[in-house]
Amino acid sequence: MTILGIDIGGSGVKGAPVDTVRGELTAERYRVPTPQPSDVTSVVEAVAEVAGQFGDYERVGVTFPGVVVDGVTRTAANVDRSWLEAPAARLFSERLGRPVSVLNDADAAGVAEVAFGAGRDERGLVMMLTFGTGIGSALFLDGTLIPNTELGHLELDGKDAELRASDRAREQEDLSWEKWAGRVQDYLRHVEMLLSPRLFIVGGGVSKKADKWLPLLEIRTPIVPATLLNNAGIIGAAVTAEQADGHPGAVQVEADRPGVVGAAAGRSGN
Repeated sequence: MTILGIDIGGSGVKGAPVDTVRGELTAERYRVPTPQPSDVTSVVEAVAEVAGQFGDYERVGVTFPGVVVDGVTRTAANVDRSWLEAPAARLFSERLGRPVSVLNDADAAGVAEVAFGAGRDERGLVMMLTFGTGIGSALFLDGTLIPNTELGHLELDGKDAELRASDRAREQEDLSWEKWAGRVQDYLRHVEMLLSPRLFIVGGGVSKKADKWLPLLEIRTPIVPATLLNNAGIIGAAVTAEQADGHPGAVQVEADRPGVVGAAAGRSGN
């Protein structure tokens, strides 16, 4: 069975077919720019363009940069407001003619890292954070996803944390790695105070440059870069779609999947 994973980001929509047993792309990923404005119709067409590059497929998993409950997008912090309360899974499914499951983009990346990457076999409370256009978060307890945490919107210095410590903030304000790492450190210490996780996994495009900023952080919690890098969302979306069996939202992943402790995703809305 061929399953596509498609990752909707603030700057690009990218996808590829995925081997969901090994956690690997089976073809080179295809990317198109995220439409501007990123309204529902334009993004659905961008997803269709990506999917159209890969011939026949049976299911599709799609990530979305916001809260997703049973395939409906509830927030739209970094995309057009037309996505608020949009029946995303139904819209994608109707356009592609295949069952489509939709989940939060950071949750998808976390599912992949827990199943195949830096979070594999890790017990206790593990947090995946993606630093990009915003700050995405995925929280796992003994491998089970607690969906839609949206901890990038915690308050930091009187603002949404992602407005201060995202990779976009670093670029827009032309911050040095040292200055930006200081902001990230403040954010992580705040999260530590609230949740006391056992491990932070950092992803997003900036994770490829982890050597420039991770050593600058002084926090109590062990912190490691994601191992699947920018493919994590694609892989996690496909793993979710495989297990969803036509359900529009994230579902529980089989406990005996290689590398998964317990379950890697929980059913949205339950």
